Amino acid sequence: MNSLPLLSLIVFTPWAGALLLTLFPRLSVGPTRSLALFFSLSTLALGTTALAGFDPAVTGFQLAEKHAWISALNVNYHLGLDGLSLVLVLLTGIIAPVALFGTTKTSPQPSLYAALFLFLQGSALGVFLSLDFFPWFVFWELSLVPAFFLMKLWGGPQVARAAYQFVIYTIGGSAFMLLGFAALYAATGTFDFVELAALARAGTLDTQLGALGSFWPQIVFLGVLLGLAVKVPMFPFHTWLPPAYAEAPTGASMFLTGVLSKMGFYGFLRLLWPLFPAQLQAAAPGLLWLAVAGVVLGAYAALRQTDLKRLVAYSSINHLSYCLLALFAVSAYGRAGDPASVAALSGAVLQMFNHGLSAAALFYCVGLLENRSGGLRGLGDFGGVRTNAPVFAGLCGIALFSSLGLPGLNGFVGEFLIFRGVFGLAPWAAAVSTLGLLATAIFLLTFWQRVFHGPVTGAGAKFRDVEADEIVTLLPLIVLMFVLGVFPQLLAHLINPLVTSWASTLPLQ
Repeated sequence: MNSLPLLSLIVFTPWAGALLLTLFPRLSVGPTRSLALFFSLSTLALGTTALAGFDPAVTGFQLAEKHAWISALNVNYHLGLDGLSLVLVLLTGIIAPVALFGTTKTSPQPSLYAALFLFLQGSALGVFLSLDFFPWFVFWELSLVPAFFLMKLWGGPQVARAAYQFVIYTIGGSAFMLLGFAALYAATGTFDFVELAALARAGTLDTQLGALGSFWPQIVFLGVLLGLAVKVPMFPFHTWLPPAYAEAPTGASMFLTGVLSKMGFYGFLRLLWPLFPAQLQAAAPGLLWLAVAGVVLGAYAALRQTDLKRLVAYSSINHLSYCLLALFAVSAYGRAGDPASVAALSGAVLQMFNHGLSAAALFYCVGLLENRSGGLRGLGDFGGVRTNAPVFAGLCGIALFSSLGLPGLNGFVGEFLIFRGVFGLAPWAAAVSTLGLLATAIFLLTFWQRVFHGPVTGAGAKFRDVEADEIVTLLPLIVLMFVLGVFPQLLAHLINPLVTSWASTLPLQ
């Protein structure tokens, strides 16, 4: 236990900021922006404090906080930090203040906008740090509320349908997951992830679920899988994502793709992997086909887009499917002590972080194109932007090449490790998935060539270069793309012992 509730401070400080801004709704833009940025930056400051005292060699949970909450139901307020959750806390601490700084100034009703954003930030942090299903699910569902209102109040002309589709899909998936955990509680009497994982390692969790009925282990696994698959989203449960990302305001799109989309894959690693290893191993060969479909079809769908926001949205499906590709390949064919399994899992975690940086930067760049041109964001609406805005072209180009996976930038590292691992486990899946890599290169380079190069046409004729605030917004993301591309060990050393311990639980050779 810890005398200072550091993890609680990480979760609830953004909520305190949201409450403060709600109490003073008439604040002008300047004070609103300063307060929002102060409370949002608390995540990075407190996360860095946790990092300073974090021991990567300890694969269990650190800085744990556990208090009885609802004793009659054996529900505890239980928080803990390991390498996986630390990486995602740091990612949230980077993306949230960057998105707030870059978009609050231009938003109508800035106080309400910032309050909803901070509430969303705290909810996501609660998901990454909770170790009891009850509070975890509360945070999981609460994240929908501010996300919905950010989309509904500040989104595009088709946002109503997109926002309701986003909520209905996610709540529908969550209902299956809730039923699954209700069955787990009925069988075991606990919601605690650590206790449930211990039961699974001992081989008694399936036995206790089996007492409810012979098919209950598979039914519960399927319910949790559906809830998480919608959130990632995994093909074919992805159809809510392109309209939601395309119609959401720029700041919300940055957070949705940078942080919220990681909640689903985080759930795969936190829930499915430790609690249902046998069921995941049995289902993984079939799920691997769905991951390959997400990689390839997501990229080719992006290739067909003329709306730049939808292009980046489909690109996110493609890039997150790489994480699923790694997980399912390891689950289906991985063996304890196999370096390919460790490489694939390490790559998946790094890909979550690196995709968050590059995708958030791209959505911000598309937002700038849209704002500068009076709402235009079509691939054919611009031409030769580099001529009038060379600094913006350079910054956006770096984000594009990071997303493409250019060596020397952060996007390369995770993808390389994923493919290095998957080639050693399921060569056919890696080979087919390279078609997705090819399509990714084509649509990102098409974006780069059509918008920034060639003769100055359309909205590119009067396009002005980035201002100081906009450079400050993009610069932290761009710097990290270079730093993590050259020194990936800065993140890798936080997760390598944990990933190695995960791989050690696989079946023996």
